[in-house]
Amino acid sequence: MADGEAATGAYREFKALVEAADRKFARARDLPLYGGGDHHSRKAFKAYTRLWRLQQERRRDLVAAGLRRWEIGEVASRIGQLYYARYLRTAEPRSLVGAYVFYEAIYSRGYFAAPAPAHASGSGSGSAGVGKHQGLLIRYKELRFIARFLVVAMLMRRAEAVDHLAGRLRSLVQESKSAYPKTNFKEWKQVLQELERFLKADGAYKGSRSLRYDNLFDSYASNLASIARFHSKRVLKLKEAVLTSYRRNEVKFTELTLDTFRMLQCLEWEPTGSYQIAVKELTENGTMSDQSGPSGLIDIHLSTEISDGNLPSNPQKAIIYHPTVSHLIAVLATICEELSQDSILLIYISASGFPDQNAFQKYASSSSSNARSASAFSTDKPNSHTGSDSHLWLGPRGNGGPNNLYPEDLIPFTRYPLFLVIDSENSHAFKAEKGEPAALLLSPRIASAMPGAESVCNGGQFTYFLTAPMQAFCQLAGITSDIDVDTYANAENILFSALEQYEETLCTSVGLNIVWGQILPDPFLRRLILRLFSVEQSSSIFILRNMVNIYQPAYPVFRVCLSKR
Repeated sequence: MADGEAATGAYREFKALVEAADRKFARARDLPLYGGGDHHSRKAFKAYTRLWRLQQERRRDLVAAGLRRWEIGEVASRIGQLYYARYLRTAEPRSLVGAYVFYEAIYSRGYFAAPAPAHASGSGSGSAGVGKHQGLLIRYKELRFIARFLVVAMLMRRAEAVDHLAGRLRSLVQESKSAYPKTNFKEWKQVLQELERFLKADGAYKGSRSLRYDNLFDSYASNLASIARFHSKRVLKLKEAVLTSYRRNEVKFTELTLDTFRMLQCLEWEPTGSYQIAVKELTENGTMSDQSGPSGLIDIHLSTEISDGNLPSNPQKAIIYHPTVSHLIAVLATICEELSQDSILLIYISASGFPDQNAFQKYASSSSSNARSASAFSTDKPNSHTGSDSHLWLGPRGNGGPNNLYPEDLIPFTRYPLFLVIDSENSHAFKAEKGEPAALLLSPRIASAMPGAESVCNGGQFTYFLTAPMQAFCQLAGITSDIDVDTYANAENILFSALEQYEETLCTSVGLNIVWGQILPDPFLRRLILRLFSVEQSSSIFILRNMVNIYQPAYPVFRVCLSKR
């Protein structure tokens, strides 16, 4: 009798804590992942920490009182979501690891694995209907959980886990259609289609190295002395970045587009060997094959044990999915208000310049037919474009000013140190010298006519060159993923050697404007600038020499330096 009362009391306390934790989780979830709001996340984490400890200490009583496995899985999933949200807010890799470890433990223990729905008749049909309805709800939880796990695994570059989870998601959707024939799983069919497109574009060259900044490959020791001379003056560091992409039919999975996915990784440090070993050990320790074992073996504070003291912090990034123009401007205003004096803000926008695909195809066709005409790429008349191509399009379809992002919209933010990257066929619209001087990296004005380079299927080509130049070159040349490993490695060595020479030319330039000297010491910005050369060189190889729009307002010396090979 006493045991029964203890079990009931424990379960009642568990339910009360779940309700309180869910309320705090909802507040933290609804807040944007930029600016303030950390205190809501901390409160939610504290609530789930208390909840997790209770189910650790009172597991037997809770199970006896009717605690089900999916309820434990729901708690663990919320903790994983909090870890992932912390990663998006702070860019701390250990938080991403925390999310991965919890998700992997949930998956391996099958917390959301539900039995097949019961098919009963007669007097038991009512209870069978209730059980079937609950089974459907659990199935939806499992589907959403696997989708979240996939995103984390892709960011962790766990190729085997991604392939396995993708296969599991496909089979689970098929099982769901058979088990619940009256339920429409159309949205999950669309998710599978998005996943297939994403994995096809992202996994074209599986043998390639990480997109993150690796000191072993991306830092050139021979130029360190030349870079160090800039440190005697004011140096700006990349601490904040706003990343957004808005294109019709673009490659994406959930709310992560392929372009922002690539740029997100490009602005992070590659963990060192000791860090990777620690991550691997924690991941293996966090996995339990015993379905009846206690989940308490997962340490909720495990991410605090993982750190990489050899590397500085990653820049914080605000990833804005399909924003309106007013929303994007509001985000920029919020972040600029909190920008420190020694920081520079990177704004990355990948968007179309046309409201519909037909207009873009007509423009691309006419541009490709004039690809050899130098007059079509004149950079001496920055204001020669017409009103139809003087903006970026941030909207689903149709016409109207509210969806147009004009260069003038960004003028107020040039009061702060600004590094602007535009990937669009209308990028040339941002060449006009308005506002305070800002660093601009602008994509080609025309669409490439090379095979396999369609931006709709493979993401932005300019973005691809900035984040993975060797892979982008192979794609531009129509080279498939079957390329010989040694050949690919030799090509990478040639690219590294060329970038090293470009860096030397750039950093030893006597007439380099002081503003560029302020940002070149930053490794992320310097790598983006150097990779701009790879775009120009690749385009010249394919007789598209005037393909690239490079325009730096108020910095003619830098433009001359860029032209020196």
